[in-house]
Amino acid sequence: MAYIPQQIDVVSGEQYRYALTNFRIAHEKVEEQRRQLEEQEKQVALLHARIALLEGTADDEQQESRNYGGSSVDDFSIKNAASQLERSINRWAADIVRAPPSPLSDIYGAALGDITGSYDPVPYDASPMQVQNILRHAMSEVIGSEIVNNLVVTNSPEANVQLTRIHEHLFARNPVVACVWRRQTFSAAVETCDPEMTAAILTETLPALTKVLGGSTNNTAPILAGAYTFSRMLHGSPSSSTDAFYRSFVPELGSILYPRQIELVRRCLKSERGEQDRVGATIFPGLVKVTRGSVTATEQNQETVHTVVRRAQVICECALASSGNVPMQG
Repeated sequence: MAYIPQQIDVVSGEQYRYALTNFRIAHEKVEEQRRQLEEQEKQVALLHARIALLEGTADDEQQESRNYGGSSVDDFSIKNAASQLERSINRWAADIVRAPPSPLSDIYGAALGDITGSYDPVPYDASPMQVQNILRHAMSEVIGSEIVNNLVVTNSPEANVQLTRIHEHLFARNPVVACVWRRQTFSAAVETCDPEMTAAILTETLPALTKVLGGSTNNTAPILAGAYTFSRMLHGSPSSSTDAFYRSFVPELGSILYPRQIELVRRCLKSERGEQDRVGATIFPGLVKVTRGSVTATEQNQETVHTVVRRAQVICECALASSGNVPMQG
């Protein structure tokens, strides 16, 4: 059998030196990028330490890091505070239904009118369960739009609106600066909201319901006080994020159920059958964390990202319809 010599790939010395040079250059570039990343991490750590020093929370953050292994307790605090506020709203609505100051149909129509802006007569009798949940929805909208989504720092609604606009402007330019400014501003916020201001909020946002309930609106003071405390925790307390803030959202009545945004508090038979159902009432707002991309000297406008951190608590139309004559949308 004849011997067939194997072919061996051979490169010239010049090609070998060229490949070796390119490999060395690539390795040096990778090493330079690694050093740059390490330097960026150091700068970010120094910036976080500087923010903590400005806020006077450096010792607290060190203690928190030792106690919790460096993980944030924000989500846990939010969950507890939101649950307490939700129970307060439910008790208020249940007390009204238990001893209504006006006919339930009038209360339901007033709440529905304030929510939708249409005060046409309701063509059906509302059940106690439906009245209770429409009241919870109305209060959720007040808390979300007027307290959580506004920086309530003073007892002047006009000043609070201006502060909210300033924060939005700062956040659009530099989220970290906006975060420091917001926490510093809340460090000088009023301890409690003035009763006149809370009454004005209810009169402006729920005029018909306030009129129908009469003196029963006085029972909303603890709810709004709890909502203000909840808002201060969201906007004024140190957290793991130095470039984000929270906003509230309330799914509209009759809107489609989106699993990523809502959590059903009652069983939905239509969804279980694969049919589309809609929002019957939102009994507590959801929360999103608003963040933006890193801002550099050449990039002023970054995309805003909304991340749902707590889904809105919702009861669907079919669950409400099972307790009365509320017509479901097709």
